[in-house]
Amino acid sequence: MNKAEMDDNVSRVHSGENIWNLPNVLTMVRLVLVPVFIVLLLNGATAALWAAFFVFIVAALTDLFDGKIARARNLITDWGKIWDPIADKALTLGAFLTLSVIGILPWWFTVIVAIRELGITWMRSYLLKRGIVVAANSGGKLKTVSQMTLILFLVFPWDAVLTMENAIFESTPLAVVRWILIGIAFILTVWSGLQYVIAAVKMEK
Repeated sequence: MNKAEMDDNVSRVHSGENIWNLPNVLTMVRLVLVPVFIVLLLNGATAALWAAFFVFIVAALTDLFDGKIARARNLITDWGKIWDPIADKALTLGAFLTLSVIGILPWWFTVIVAIRELGITWMRSYLLKRGIVVAANSGGKLKTVSQMTLILFLVFPWDAVLTMENAIFESTPLAVVRWILIGIAFILTVWSGLQYVIAAVKMEK
């Protein structure tokens, strides 16, 4: 298959690239913030939850701006194409695992998301060895936005704001919103995963 026949998010490896640019540094910052966010979330205190909420916002903003800056300044690199989605997965999967551990998110959701994310990461690694780079596509970006929105909703210290315990799990509008966000994130996660698989199959032909 020639370059013109490839999907927009799939390309051949470029050699000799300089990875030290602002978009890639933002990706590195996001990776560093992952353990900070998890530790704060596990702490459970209201102050720690507020800190975790804002740390996650900062991490999400690095995801937003690294791509915009890379495209605007023509700083797109193979390193960024590979590590940007890995940083996203580290952030979201770390959050989902922690939220399931503390009982806020059902385990079935986290397990299915983990299978999808790790499977796509393995596929990317396999194709990279064959000289093919698979970057995030539009479906993957929508999936990431839906997952991050869900995480922000679940991490937000509703109990402190509403002065009630376990507000998310009570029969309130918050409970309905929680399940709607879980459903949207689940659908986009599965759908975008299928898109990647289809693109990979095309490249193998």
